[in-house]
Amino acid sequence: MNSITLYGIKNCDTIKKAKKWLDTNDIDYVFHDYRVDGIDEAWLKEVVEHLDWEIVLNKRGTTYRQLDDALKNNLSKQVAVEQMLLQPAMIKRPILIDKDGSYHIGFKEQQYQKVFGK
Repeated sequence: MNSITLYGIKNCDTIKKAKKWLDTNDIDYVFHDYRVDGIDEAWLKEVVEHLDWEIVLNKRGTTYRQLDDALKNNLSKQVAVEQMLLQPAMIKRPILIDKDGSYHIGFKEQQYQKVFGK
C-alpha cells in the first residue's frame, strides 16, 4: 500500500480530530468520505475481516438506534455488513489504513502516536 487512507464522514467530530492530528504531524493521507465517495461490499468485507464486524458496527449512533428491534436482536456478520452498506453512517469512524496495510479504528491521540511513531 502506497499511502495512508482515512475513511469516514467529513462532518464527524472524531474525523475532524483525526484529520487535525494528521495535519499537525505532517502526515500525508487521503480522506475517503463514505457519503461522497461511497463504499463497496468488497472494501467493507475486507475491513470486517481485519477489525471484526462487531467493532466496525457503530451501535452508539442514531442510525443504528433507529433500526427495528427485531433486526438489532438478530444481527449476524452478514446482516451487519448489509446494513452498513445501506447506511454507511453505521460504520464506526475513523477507519485508518496505514502504509503497511494495517487497519486501525477510532481516534485517540496516543493510538495515532503509536501507529506513526510520534
